[in-house]
Amino acid sequence: MSKNQKWLGLMIGNSRLHFGYFADAILQNAWNTNHLQQKEIKSNINEEKGIEKSLKNILETKNLNFNHGMPLLIASVVPEQTALWQTYPNSDMITLDKLPLQGLYPTLGIDRALAVLGGGTNLGWPILVIDAGTAITFTGADVQKKIVGGAILPGLKLQLSSLATRTAMLPSIDIPVELPPKWAKQTATAIQSGIIYTILAGMKNYIVSWQEEFPDSKIVLTGGDRLILLSHLTTLFPEVAPNIIDAPDVIFWGMARVWQQIFN
Repeated sequence: MSKNQKWLGLMIGNSRLHFGYFADAILQNAWNTNHLQQKEIKSNINEEKGIEKSLKNILETKNLNFNHGMPLLIASVVPEQTALWQTYPNSDMITLDKLPLQGLYPTLGIDRALAVLGGGTNLGWPILVIDAGTAITFTGADVQKKIVGGAILPGLKLQLSSLATRTAMLPSIDIPVELPPKWAKQTATAIQSGIIYTILAGMKNYIVSWQEEFPDSKIVLTGGDRLILLSHLTTLFPEVAPNIIDAPDVIFWGMARVWQQIFN
């Protein structure tokens, strides 16, 4: 492998595809797209050309060159999407056994493990990573790079949508850009209040608890809803928010570490 080898990292999340474009271990560009649909692949799913064409089209939208045989490292939490992308001829799956972490367990999501690896590698150990995506996850590792544990709850959008889809009368509500009144007098605002304040209180609780055990730890926030949650957390708990590092690319930091381990 050349020092400036170009390669792609693909994190297949529950809601979107997350791409990273690298030169060796340096992230050059990162973006998200919708999940790939089988009908979008022009050739038969078992033929290499179909997925290559899809990848070439994706890169062209970012004005990036696609080179035939460009390496693709894949991590995934969506089996159906994994099956599509594994037909790419020069792909390699990132699995838990390839990560230089201790305390891994079989059901730990590869996205959570990569984020912890990336955060700890770039910022230092111990590390707590909060991922505000489809699910909100808390994942911590100690100074020995050992997974301490974590927690999972439905994400902001998932909580808002679940009330609309699982009840007869409650409406579909958007994420509140401004903090709603805690004691609301309208149903829509009451939903926003109940969800946003309990999420923020839960985040504070986990952060404070982690800091009590690991006072020197870095705390990282990533995921699609990170900025709105960080904004509200800053307003509601200004004593906690300054300790949080905004790190949208932390999973790609972990992928870069895996790349170095494989090819260097």
